[in-house]
Amino acid sequence: MLFGLDGVELGLIIVFLCLFGGILSGFPVAFAIGGSAVISFGIIAALDSAGILVHQAIDTGSAAYGALISQGVHPDTISHFRFPDLPTVDVALFPQGWETAMDRNLSFIVNRMNERVLAGQSIETLLAVLMFVLMGITLERSKIANDLLTTMARVFGPLPGGLAVSVVVVGAFLAASTGIVGATVVTMGLLSLPTMLRNRYSPELATGVIAASGTLGQIIPPSIVIVLLGTLAGDLYSAAQEQRAQMAGCSDALTYLGEAAVVSVGTLFQAAILPGILLAVLYAAYAFGFALLNPSKAPPVRMADQGGVARDRGEALTWFLAAPAGLIAAAVLATYAGLAGSQDLTVSSVTGNSEAATLRTNVSEQCKVSMIELHGQEKWDRAVAQQQAIDASGGAIESRRLSAEEIAEIRAEKIAAAAPISTSVLTALVFLALLLVTGRGMAPAGDPRPLVVGGAGVVLALLADALLIAPDATPGTSFVILALPLTMTLYGARHAVGLLGQSELLRVVFPPLVLIVAVLGSILGGITNPTPAAALGAGGALMLAAYRKLKDENRSGRTIILAAFAIVIMILVGVNFDLRIARETVPAEDWIAFLVAQGAYHFAMFGILYSCWVLFRSGVLPPIVRETAKVTSMVFTILIGSQLLNLVVISFGGEHYIQQFLRSFDNEFKVFLIVMLVLFVLGFVLDFLEIIYIVIPIVGPVIYGGTFDPKWVTIMIAVNLQTSFLTPPFGFALFYLRGVAPKEVTTMHIYRGIIPFVLIQVLGLAILWFFPGIVTIVPSLLPSG
Repeated sequence: MLFGLDGVELGLIIVFLCLFGGILSGFPVAFAIGGSAVISFGIIAALDSAGILVHQAIDTGSAAYGALISQGVHPDTISHFRFPDLPTVDVALFPQGWETAMDRNLSFIVNRMNERVLAGQSIETLLAVLMFVLMGITLERSKIANDLLTTMARVFGPLPGGLAVSVVVVGAFLAASTGIVGATVVTMGLLSLPTMLRNRYSPELATGVIAASGTLGQIIPPSIVIVLLGTLAGDLYSAAQEQRAQMAGCSDALTYLGEAAVVSVGTLFQAAILPGILLAVLYAAYAFGFALLNPSKAPPVRMADQGGVARDRGEALTWFLAAPAGLIAAAVLATYAGLAGSQDLTVSSVTGNSEAATLRTNVSEQCKVSMIELHGQEKWDRAVAQQQAIDASGGAIESRRLSAEEIAEIRAEKIAAAAPISTSVLTALVFLALLLVTGRGMAPAGDPRPLVVGGAGVVLALLADALLIAPDATPGTSFVILALPLTMTLYGARHAVGLLGQSELLRVVFPPLVLIVAVLGSILGGITNPTPAAALGAGGALMLAAYRKLKDENRSGRTIILAAFAIVIMILVGVNFDLRIARETVPAEDWIAFLVAQGAYHFAMFGILYSCWVLFRSGVLPPIVRETAKVTSMVFTILIGSQLLNLVVISFGGEHYIQQFLRSFDNEFKVFLIVMLVLFVLGFVLDFLEIIYIVIPIVGPVIYGGTFDPKWVTIMIAVNLQTSFLTPPFGFALFYLRGVAPKEVTTMHIYRGIIPFVLIQVLGLAILWFFPGIVTIVPSLLPSG
């Protein structure tokens, strides 16, 4: 043994030294990772061939090993860390020679590239990275941050620490619209830092709040970190739980856990919402508290007056608070009272015994013991009783096709039980009514007649839906009945939008906010997965940037607005009508809807292409495309290089060695804490891409193979990476800010300023550690993404 170290330990040291050397060499990281894999494999192969590297493996033929197996100890749990007294034998790191290992590695990397980069299931999710990057860079180049910072400074500036609070708000907003940390930090550093310094803000507070707010893109969806982590977490969690189930004596994870071992990127987006908001609130609270305690270092700033219509406090409270709250409360009460609800009349043509035991009970004795230990005796007894009742009633009934009479009977029961008002209609009308009342608040002394017409349309639409539209009415019939009330409502809403446009805050915030709601709403609501939502976001960002460019040129953006409405029409028609025209019988209204959807689709595509042309002729599109290609190429190249590095670690047993070390701890909280500390330290010198693709696959089978909720584990890792992104002296966000900070702001200013926010990050991690429900509550309430 060289230096008293095991050959695998020396191999791991060689790999990490080569990796850090490659990163510090100045070569692009994407290529340095692959190069370090090749160099480290060559060094390890040479030392192994010379007999210098020797691994002390447990002697599986010894009597002590056989005694453990006879006691029921699973072979996978036996390691030198748990049983250090077991006899060992010296073996080569590459038992069949380095040539065989290299051949296997090359074959595996080609297959893995095909699976994860060129084809396979995960490529669809990785495509979301490309489109989210395009969305973020497009919004950044459209100067959205400049407008947001100026507007938010006017809103929050008069408060103590108001400029710092406005930076946090804009940071959270940009995180939800761009998700690119470096771009956000640089943009806010260029725009807001000089303004804060000019208004006598402390350099420490100014730099700290900018760097911290810029990193919110690591956690707030659509976070690229979560997209990439999610693609790994799903595979790691599924494989780890299958192994856990087999070690427990069960056939599969579904039997052992009582549920499928799956986790999706959409679900992780849902889980990240509250932690992201929590961190933003903690940042803003610190900035406000700092200003109260040190008023001279964060003074209130009254920006230039943005104008607007004068209104007294009573009118503002009525139209901006009381009326909207009353509308929402009325809608909730109507739902609880049964006046509004789902009118879904879908009837499955196949039936079977819908009753099933909560757990599978036809399992081996060892699996039974393990399941009782996991779920508790009470839940097991309840499952046994359920299965006995099913067996007593003749067992599970085989599925059969329902007759037309049975389908009609079930459908009639659903019609009788349906609520008078559809939930979708109520939601749309409440949204339009909110536009009307807030529009009235913008001009309380103005002409109320258009808004009254709109309000009458809302009332008539609700009455028509309740009294004239049956739950089984076709979409075409519903459209005809609601046409007049909706026309009245939209007439009033159009007038309200014009009034709301008088507010600079709404004019600046509303367009990107609509885009964010459309993208995240479709994911968080379970309507679609991240890839189509990312495509919607990328197209919307191009249209938004082109509209902004046309306005700067004093040209009409009518074409782009109409294209945006075409997208809305296309979505509404697709949701409410059956557009499958290949059916045997297609009603006339579905043909009309199909033609409308086709027309809307082609006009929307024309709008996107027109937006690209506007951005191209103005010189904005080429740098967007180049920057998008650069970022996504780096991501995919790092993916390939990290796979090669992982294979090198696997080939000489390094991955198995690390996992055995972690599994030697009996407390999984201790194991997870060790992993989090290691990730935190590695975050000083490695970017999140390297950590995700190199470190997580090694430790993932351990941290995802226990009892922890995989959503909580993944979000904790994301927040941890965000913390290391901030921590001096190597935090990447600090380097980004240092590059754009003026000369009077020193590096020590940045370091001192960021320390409180690092402590806030640690506090946030502690809150999530002790209250994991913050992560899991939203996915439990929303549909699966």
